[in-house]
Amino acid sequence: MATRTIRKDKQPSRVSPRAAGIASLFIPGLGQILARETRRGLLLFGSIVSIIGLTAWRIYELAHLEPGPLAMLTKAVQRRPVFLIPLLVGIVALWLWSAWDAYQQAHPERRGGGGVFILVIVLFFTLGWQIGEIDLYKLVTELPDAWRPLSQVLWPWPAAIERQEEVLSAGADILVPCDENPPPPPEEVPGQPYLVATPTCGELSTLDENNQIIPGTTLHLVGRGFAPNTETKIWWVDPLGNEFVVRQGGEYIVFETDETGSFEMDLVMPYRLIPPSAAGPQIHRVEARQVVGTGPARPSEPLRISIARMIETIFLGMMATIFGILFSIPISFLAAKNLMSGSPVTLVIYYITRTILNIVRSIEPLIWAIIAVVVVGLGPFAGILALTIHSIAALGKLYSEAIESIDPGPIEAIQATGANRLQTIVYAVIPQMIPPFVSFSIYRWDINVRMSTVIGLVGGGGIGFVLIQYIKLLDYRAAGIAVWFIAITVAILDYVSAEIRQRFV
Repeated sequence: MATRTIRKDKQPSRVSPRAAGIASLFIPGLGQILARETRRGLLLFGSIVSIIGLTAWRIYELAHLEPGPLAMLTKAVQRRPVFLIPLLVGIVALWLWSAWDAYQQAHPERRGGGGVFILVIVLFFTLGWQIGEIDLYKLVTELPDAWRPLSQVLWPWPAAIERQEEVLSAGADILVPCDENPPPPPEEVPGQPYLVATPTCGELSTLDENNQIIPGTTLHLVGRGFAPNTETKIWWVDPLGNEFVVRQGGEYIVFETDETGSFEMDLVMPYRLIPPSAAGPQIHRVEARQVVGTGPARPSEPLRISIARMIETIFLGMMATIFGILFSIPISFLAAKNLMSGSPVTLVIYYITRTILNIVRSIEPLIWAIIAVVVVGLGPFAGILALTIHSIAALGKLYSEAIESIDPGPIEAIQATGANRLQTIVYAVIPQMIPPFVSFSIYRWDINVRMSTVIGLVGGGGIGFVLIQYIKLLDYRAAGIAVWFIAITVAILDYVSAEIRQRFV
């Protein structure tokens, strides 16, 4: 016998397509609601209102000093025409499309289309691009300038070994301004660094009426006898004893000597403000300096600190995980609905426990670390407290969900024998809980080790504490050592956790 499929069509709309379109033309989404597409209408209404509100806020941020709304809009469009003009056109198009969509939805043979929501996503993406101030041109143009510190972070190991440092330097006297008796070139001593400047006198750079620098005399520097292939800096020492690394073209003069320990370069005499009391010829000095290592190699201070702090980070995450497990296991039973729905009292306890877990879990460990630092001060104890609090909430939720998803068959069988609640939990619940509990616990330890590197940024101890210090001091090689230890440790812990999970889960 042939079967016939009976199609149940949607209830016909109570509003005409034209009326629905006009309604959405005045209030976006109203026509869809009248056409019994309530969710679609509310979603369109909320999307359009949000887009208009965010656009108005962005316009205010760009031109809030202008006297009126029209002036603010004009100024904002002038500052961000590439984004605001398409965005405003898109809002108008979305409003009109909403009216057309309402007309389609109210038609007896309507078909739900998703094109209007694609436009919603595009407009939200445009707003996100604008609010996030994404500038790909800036990224591309400034990346070359950032390559030097980035390269030090990516390969920091030259800073992992240190030797006793020795400064190799040589200098030449420069007379400012020139007179009839300029200083002679320095005498060269065999086996020692040597630097000669030509000429040995000149004029310093000065400022004109518009505070623009007028270049001074160009000196030709020739150096030899230095350590080969070693970073060298050019220093300037004024008559008052003030010294600084010379900058040229906005960059410090830092270079490497060749294989013979020699170099040759031109240097424009820098700008120095000479007090009126020091008028007349003065002797300045230009020097080339190197810092070289002598003696046996040994682990550097950043390497030793990074190792110690990484060990501290691992144990910080481990202690927080252990405390989190110990406290979350009993709490998880109170947060499992299948165990706590036996009476109104236990059900109230369940809702209270769940609410507290959700509130605590919604606050990031970084915030808990800041609070813990206020209570117990800087150090790893604050980090342990922060991670423990968040671990209790997170593991309590995961454990309770694992309890709620267990097979009720063994529970009913144990209860049929007359077992009490404690016996039911011990013999029917806990055996089913062990595999997911082990998996969640290992995963939480992995998270805590990763998070302990972050909470150190606010004083919670661990390697993150020294990492932020190195970054603030612009010591990118030391920061790179810390980053490498974080990456290596997390990779090892990931492998170890996978092995443990394979054996017990």
